[in-house]
Amino acid sequence: MFGADAAAVRAALESGDPLPGTAGFAGELDGRLVRDVLGRQPLFSDGDDHKTWSTDLTDLENPSRVPPGTVRDSDGDELVWTLPDPDAAASGEALAAVRDAVLTSVRDVDDDGLAVAFSGGVDSGLVAAGVPDAPLYVAGFEGSHDVAAARDAADAMDRELRVVELTHAALERAVPELVAATGRDNPMDIQIALPLYLTAERASEDGYDRLAVGQGADELFGGYSKVVDPADDHRVDADTVRGATREVVATLPDQLERDVLALRAAGVEPVAPLLHDRVVSAALRLPPELLATDDERKIALRRAADGVLPESVRTADKKAVQYGTYAARELDRLARQAGFKRRMDDHVGQYIRSLCEE
Repeated sequence: MFGADAAAVRAALESGDPLPGTAGFAGELDGRLVRDVLGRQPLFSDGDDHKTWSTDLTDLENPSRVPPGTVRDSDGDELVWTLPDPDAAASGEALAAVRDAVLTSVRDVDDDGLAVAFSGGVDSGLVAAGVPDAPLYVAGFEGSHDVAAARDAADAMDRELRVVELTHAALERAVPELVAATGRDNPMDIQIALPLYLTAERASEDGYDRLAVGQGADELFGGYSKVVDPADDHRVDADTVRGATREVVATLPDQLERDVLALRAAGVEPVAPLLHDRVVSAALRLPPELLATDDERKIALRRAADGVLPESVRTADKKAVQYGTYAARELDRLARQAGFKRRMDDHVGQYIRSLCEE
């Protein structure tokens, strides 16, 4: 069993508790395959054969994903856990719960062999604050937002920062490796995974075998613009801030599978303290005014960081990683230089697949 003690998973099955106090789990238990409700650990079987399985899809001839919250056995798949949908707590109670859960989780991380993926925002800042002796890594092309923001934040926190300078050659080499590791070749997934993969690769080369990440914060705490006014936003079906946030949380399993597979392919094990059950449970009870407004997003998380992070880091704006590192821009540039023009359908996707054929 990956990620949790078998006894804890067995107890969660017996109780039906989807958030039993773990950071996610996946594997074989009592002859069945089991995966946690948020899919924080990948899990695949070889087709319908639940006895042949792996957390790495490249190990299997015909990998079949075990859905999150599911038990798979000879009878097929059974959904045993769904994400809780609690009522919102009062603001003061909800904020206190988030602060306690977040600070407990980031401070409980073992820093042995650990580096931190750091972009200079509140998410990675909180993770870094919990492990004050771990080195911080940021990836990006020269002049990118993430490198500049990380340098400023590391200076404010008086922390060591190691910059992974992205290059066209690094992208061209890494793309086929990422496609093989994740089983994905669509531009968005590859653009997001590239900086993470190359950061992890450098950390591994430097002797670290674990990488702490801030994954999950945007989804859990209202970090996306589309949750601010969902009734007028075509990108979500929900018409309330809490409903839209929950809708975004439901996208986590797909994203986390990509990220975990990419990090492991680079030689490190991911550590995601902001995705611990205690944090998820607290975040799900946040009222809308502590999630996102026209003026501020991730409100509760930023307030939880008050007194923990320098004000400049606590309030820093964040760009999506593919844009903040210039990974998306430069992959598009490479595609056009290779003859895949923007007027062509899915020109970056065609370029990615061409790299995999070389």
